[in-house]
Amino acid sequence: MSRKVAFYTLGCKLNYSETSTIGRQFKAAGFETVEFTDKADVYLINTCSVTDNADKKCRKVVKEALKHSPNAYIMIVGCYAQLKPKEISEIPGVDIVLGAAEKFQLIDYVKDFTKQPKTLVFNQPIEEAKEFVASYSYGDRTRTFLKVQDGCDYSCTFCTIPLARGSSRSDTIENIVKQAEEIAASGVKEIVLTGVNIGDFGIREGKREDRFFDLVKALDEVEGIERFRISSIEPNLLTNEIIEFVSTSKKFVPHFHIPLQSGSNKILGLMRRRYRRELYVERVAKIKEIMPDCCIGVDVIVGFPGESREDFIDTYNFLNDLNISYLHVFTYSERENTPAAEMDGSVPGSQRADRSKMLHILSDKKRRAFYETQVGKDAVVLFEGDHKDGIMNGFTENYVKVRAKYDPVAVNELRRVNLTGISPEGEVEVVELQEELHH
Repeated sequence: MSRKVAFYTLGCKLNYSETSTIGRQFKAAGFETVEFTDKADVYLINTCSVTDNADKKCRKVVKEALKHSPNAYIMIVGCYAQLKPKEISEIPGVDIVLGAAEKFQLIDYVKDFTKQPKTLVFNQPIEEAKEFVASYSYGDRTRTFLKVQDGCDYSCTFCTIPLARGSSRSDTIENIVKQAEEIAASGVKEIVLTGVNIGDFGIREGKREDRFFDLVKALDEVEGIERFRISSIEPNLLTNEIIEFVSTSKKFVPHFHIPLQSGSNKILGLMRRRYRRELYVERVAKIKEIMPDCCIGVDVIVGFPGESREDFIDTYNFLNDLNISYLHVFTYSERENTPAAEMDGSVPGSQRADRSKMLHILSDKKRRAFYETQVGKDAVVLFEGDHKDGIMNGFTENYVKVRAKYDPVAVNELRRVNLTGISPEGEVEVVELQEELHH
């Protein structure tokens, strides 16, 4: 009987790609992967430190795993495991905690998956995490997250990522192209490029060897992948040449996710961001000038220390006036060992919550307005396998979520469709599926 392993991933797309890579190591060691709700011999939980309540979430998932399989071996990896190994080792039921430098060699650290009286912790200082470990997600036939960069050399005052993942480092263009070709051979049609700071791509062993733009041009030539999507890129690293290339690209889609964090220059300064709002306005204007239908997503943090009501209103008005498509809103929460945690001007929790709510409403309004500009147009949709009540979903190139009558033949196919209206759920309706596209 082969042993069974189950995985649970908290956090970002990068974590998902890394969980998949660890999963392939377990497979090579003879394990069968099962659902988290099944009875497994080993549970691996990949944690996150960015979202609030990392400790609470980790405890909850451990408890859940032991409910399904009381004698299972519990392994914890990820950002939270690097930052707080001792805290995690005290969670009842945890058998091993592995830091950033150790997580990809986990099979070496565990001899036979037998529970020991004491939790094992392998966690070197983050400076030791120098190696780039290639990763991509699998399991979703439609799209794959491909890791091209890891770590960060920026020192934003609110962020623990450099403490959890180390300095910026990347794979070679040649290796990434090879992985993209492997992914294409598996039948996946869309690759999402991910990393901690992907615009900073090109650093190997501390030296800059390539640029992100060089990678984009190389991937555009990969056969078999229909779409590349850039997951998130800093405004100061999103150059005009990247924007112009995407506008004429065969494969890169018109969708950018560009972190802003605040629309107030005062707060951007306190955050130690590497741009001011004027640059952000320039980037959005440039994109919309050459790609009017491009989707632009924005990250924004509310309740940062020192953010007065005026600063928040400044951010709100700034976002309201920008030609963007949706927001990802984060409520600021204090992180140990970050400069922001020591700053004056803490914003009360109730005010943080109110500001978050206002921006969530603004995001819904922006998304609706963007979707309305797309109604009546023809678009190319990649349909996904999940379906409910006879309805399937998919995304256009410019990230409009559409719904159509379920057709098993259309799954994981690119179809030219006409966008006919907006459903009560806020998705764009497709009346007719036209023929699949052959490239």
